[in-house]
Amino acid sequence: MLNPLYGLDRRGLLCAAAAGVAGSMLPKGISLAGDPMSDKPVGFGKAKSVLIVLLSGGPSQLDTLDPKPDAPAEVRGEFSPISTTIPGVQVCEHLPKLAQQTDRWAIVRTLAHREHNHLLATHVALTGRPTPVPRGGSDLDRVETRNDFPNYASALDFIRPRTDGMPSGVSLPNYLIEGPLTWPGQHSGFLGAKHDPWQINGDPNDKDFRMQALSMREGVSTGRLQSRRQLLDKLNRGHSRLTGVETDSLRDQQNLAYGLLTSGKLTDAFEINRETDATRDRYGRNKFGQSLLLSKRMIEAGVPVVQATMGIVQTWDTHTDNWGKLKNTLLPQLDQGLAALTDDLTASGLMDETLLIVMGEFGRTPKVSTLPGQTIPGRDHWAHAYSGLFAGAGIQGGQVLGQTDGQAAYPVTNSWSPADICSTIFNALGVNSSATLMDPLNRPHHLLNGNVISNLYTGASA
Repeated sequence: MLNPLYGLDRRGLLCAAAAGVAGSMLPKGISLAGDPMSDKPVGFGKAKSVLIVLLSGGPSQLDTLDPKPDAPAEVRGEFSPISTTIPGVQVCEHLPKLAQQTDRWAIVRTLAHREHNHLLATHVALTGRPTPVPRGGSDLDRVETRNDFPNYASALDFIRPRTDGMPSGVSLPNYLIEGPLTWPGQHSGFLGAKHDPWQINGDPNDKDFRMQALSMREGVSTGRLQSRRQLLDKLNRGHSRLTGVETDSLRDQQNLAYGLLTSGKLTDAFEINRETDATRDRYGRNKFGQSLLLSKRMIEAGVPVVQATMGIVQTWDTHTDNWGKLKNTLLPQLDQGLAALTDDLTASGLMDETLLIVMGEFGRTPKVSTLPGQTIPGRDHWAHAYSGLFAGAGIQGGQVLGQTDGQAAYPVTNSWSPADICSTIFNALGVNSSATLMDPLNRPHHLLNGNVISNLYTGASA
């Protein structure tokens, strides 16, 4: 059965099949003949950069942005709601700074898809596509492969390759790996390593934090590095008979490393210790707060797509001690960090050209439960309805889009999928709706595979 959340209806499937691209998930209203949209659709080209704040594990919508104080106790949970700057709209009591800054944010309460597994849902969230599962394979242990669809930074790098030594994407502060499992959706997938985002693995809150990978060894000047690069090019040309995926990948990584080493602008951006103590205190002296501060520096340096993950893998996966974890650590850090970030982006004028998105890969179950062998209750996985925050780059703050039922379980109004978020991101970056990616079988895939969430810009109810 086709997933209607991804915008591919029966008519769309027939059109795509006729064009030989049945796997591309062609969005409604888009044809291969051209772009039927106006020259400047709503929100088009408003953003120079996108910052995705990923809440890995999936935060509870009821305990954050969509509280239900009138629901039964086993649903509403332990927190009380507080008023916001939007009349009649409430959020969790442990988000007081956000409550006073909702004029900057659009709260979307009806994000939805159908993947309740962390790995599959993360791929969906970071690519806008369902995770491909090999024939005969299990979707429960599906991990990262080069058959994955490229994430947003990688796709942008393919569409708009850079030659200035700056990466199209930076992800921080850690890669999503747990034991033998590596979360899919974190790299360029079938586009190849050439388009991988630059991955930062380190704690910006550490007093000794610095990017060793962007530092040249003592005694190696830029001139000497260029001389070594020329020698390496000669060696590569001498081995031009060596071809294949591994060889091409190595050369791509060599080129990327050289560009990054000679890009003083990016190197300077990683010098987070240049920030004043007062600024660092405002963001919070913790891994997440300092990651947001470092992300701001990436945006200032001109990186178009930045992903900042709060915590490590599944930090928000609160099957147990849901309210303790949220109250004592997660919500206070999120509240403080986002307030400082939006304050600084607003003051510098960068908010006007930066699209901010705060989301998990899904939400949590309405009904509270206790896992076998545990005594402190929590909430399980839930992708039928969850909440996210959107701001900047022309988005109208001070509004709520979508409404869920009395238990925040299902949308009762329009819902939006990760495919729609994907289209919104690239539309904001000024990418034409007819842009396509080619997979290893030379099949075209439309990059904008959903519908732009136009209500974010128009303020129209949904």
